[in-house]
Amino acid sequence: MLTARNLSVSLSGRPILHDVALSLQPGEVVGLLGPNGAGKSTLMRTLSGLLPFSGTIDLDGQNLAAISDRARAREIAFLPQARAIAWPLSVENVVRLGRTPWRGLGALSQNDLAVVTDAMEAMDVAALADRPVTELSGGEQARVLAARAMAQTTPILLADEPVSGLDPAHQMTMMAAFRRLAGERRALLVSLHDLTLAARWCDRLIVMAEGRIVAEGKPADIMTGERLREVFGITAHIAHDECGLIFAPTGLAKHGSALKESVEEDPHPVSLPTRGRET
Repeated sequence: MLTARNLSVSLSGRPILHDVALSLQPGEVVGLLGPNGAGKSTLMRTLSGLLPFSGTIDLDGQNLAAISDRARAREIAFLPQARAIAWPLSVENVVRLGRTPWRGLGALSQNDLAVVTDAMEAMDVAALADRPVTELSGGEQARVLAARAMAQTTPILLADEPVSGLDPAHQMTMMAAFRRLAGERRALLVSLHDLTLAARWCDRLIVMAEGRIVAEGKPADIMTGERLREVFGITAHIAHDECGLIFAPTGLAKHGSALKESVEEDPHPVSLPTRGRET
């Protein structure tokens, strides 16, 4: 469905992605993992056609760079990490914008309206339909924007940290909705920092570090103690139950980060003054 080869990207003269190769197939949820600064967001934006690149990106055999913006928007929905919403549109009107690649700014058909309703229900925002989206909490806004991307009904959905800031129930609600989309033969690439969500809801994991893909495969094969130490700089308790893998971070790896050294070795910890006392 979508294939990238020798994909490299530089921003402001600084190399960000280095010879990345990946493919997305219908019917799978692919988790994109990696520490901050690994290149995940840049990869998502590039696959969405928003950044210049070297290499090739093929979409059903077509060169992505040669496809018009509207045609691309009918194939790929992109849910960015940024959630800035400036206009006080109602929740329903924001979700209706997902139909723009198909209807422009014209009137929506009954089928379009049904798609919008289904997307709002999937993201548990139907009860908020008439509320101005600017009055919602950050987590509620995130779900509205996810509903808008779902209403786009594209074969491919790229979601950059979509569950960040959501409560646990809505994190699982969103991942379950993504799995249903995969059941409709769509392909999803989802950037995640929650390793248990990634292991339980994704068919395949891609791990990035320093702008490169360093591992790819099934969750049970990818999420090992050694890889957690090498890529994320952490140690973790790894277990299994009837639902799958469980990851519980337990500490920073010895070779991990400068943060560990500062926490353990700072000889002058900060002491906050007590209110109402002289110090």
